[in-house]
Amino acid sequence: MNDLLSPLLTPEGRALLDEVRGTAPADELAVATRLRRGHPAELVSAALAQARLRQRAAAKFGDADAERMFFTPNGVEQSTRASVASYRARRLTALGVTSVADLCCGIGGDAIALARAGIRVLAVDRDPVTAATARANAEALGLADLIEVREADVTEVDTAGCDAVFVDPGRRGGRGRIFDPEAYSPPLSWAVAAASTARVAALKIAPGVPHEAVPADAEAEWISDAGDVKEAVLWFGTEPGAVRATLLPGPRTLLGRGLPDPAVRPVGRYLYEPDGAVIRAHLVAEVAADLDGGLVDPTIAYVTADELRATDYATPYEITDRLPFNVKKLKALLREREVGNLTVKKRGSAVEPEELRRKVKPQGPNAATVFLTRVAGAPTMLLGRPVRS
Repeated sequence: MNDLLSPLLTPEGRALLDEVRGTAPADELAVATRLRRGHPAELVSAALAQARLRQRAAAKFGDADAERMFFTPNGVEQSTRASVASYRARRLTALGVTSVADLCCGIGGDAIALARAGIRVLAVDRDPVTAATARANAEALGLADLIEVREADVTEVDTAGCDAVFVDPGRRGGRGRIFDPEAYSPPLSWAVAAASTARVAALKIAPGVPHEAVPADAEAEWISDAGDVKEAVLWFGTEPGAVRATLLPGPRTLLGRGLPDPAVRPVGRYLYEPDGAVIRAHLVAEVAADLDGGLVDPTIAYVTADELRATDYATPYEITDRLPFNVKKLKALLREREVGNLTVKKRGSAVEPEELRRKVKPQGPNAATVFLTRVAGAPTMLLGRPVRS
C-alpha cells in the first residue's frame, strides 16, 4: 500500500482520484477498463481502491474531508470518528493544552482534530504505510504546519516537550478484537506510565474495559455518538476517580455521584432506556435517581417510573401492556392493535428480534415497540411507544 500511496500523490494520481470519485461498485470494471488505456493498471487499481475507502470514510469524517484524505482499510475501520475526536480536542484545549504527543496516531484522525483546535501535534506510528498516510492527510487538509508525523516505535519517543499525551493503542490482533488491556499494542500499563510524563493525558480504550482495570488516579469517560457507544477514555491530570458518560452531539455529560444500585420496583407507566455510554459507565443509578424511578429487574438496565420527566441520558417509552413471554399472545395483541411497524428491543432475553418479527408477522398501519426482557426475574414482554418531545 505504501508503494501505491506515493503515485497517488503525483499530479497523475490526483487527477485519477478526481476522475474516479463517486464511482459505484457496479461501474468499477468499466471505469477501470477505460482508464487502463491511458494509465498504469496498478495506479488505476489503487485509485479505485482509494475511492472505495473514501466512500466508507465519509460516515466518520464527512464528505468534504473524506474526499481529500487518504486511507488504508485498517485506518478506516479503527480511526476515531471526527465528532468524537473534535470533542476530545476541545476538552484538551479547555485544559490549557497547546501541544500533544499523539502516540499510535493511525491515519491521523485525532491529530487532525487536535490541529484544527490550534494544538501542535507530534503524531507517531511505527507502521510505515500508516505514518505516510497520516503525513499525506496533514498536507491534504492544510495542517502540515501543526502536525509533525514521525515513523517510530512509540515506546522510544521522548514526549517531554509536550503538554499532553494521547495514546490510542492497537486493540485488534490476528483473531479480531483484543479485550485484555495488557494485550493492547502497546499494553495499557505502558500507556499509563507514559501518561505520567505529561501534565495531562488521555488514553483511549475499549468501552467494554472492566471497571476494576481503571487506575485509581484516572478519570474514566465513556463516549457515545448519536446513541452508539464509541470508546472509553482514561484521563490523567483532571479529576482522579471521577466517572462520566458523555453523549454526542452536545456534549451532554453525566457525572457519577457514587450512588448505590437502584431498587427494583413494579413496572410503571414509563420505561426509560439509558444511553449505552451511561450503561457502560455504570451510571444507571444516577439516571434512576433523577427520574425518581427504579429497575424492572436487578440485572437489567431498564428504568421504570410513574411520571414522565425530561432527561438527556435515557429514551422514554410509554408502556401500554405487560405480558408474560408468549409469542401467540403478542401476535394476537399486535393484530388487534393493527401494528405493522414493530420495533423489537431486547435486554436479558435470548430471543433475536428478527426471529420474533417472523413469528408475529406484524401487519397494519400502526407502530409499537416491544421490549423482550425480564421483570423481577420473569421473562416478560412490555409493549409501548416512544414518547415524543
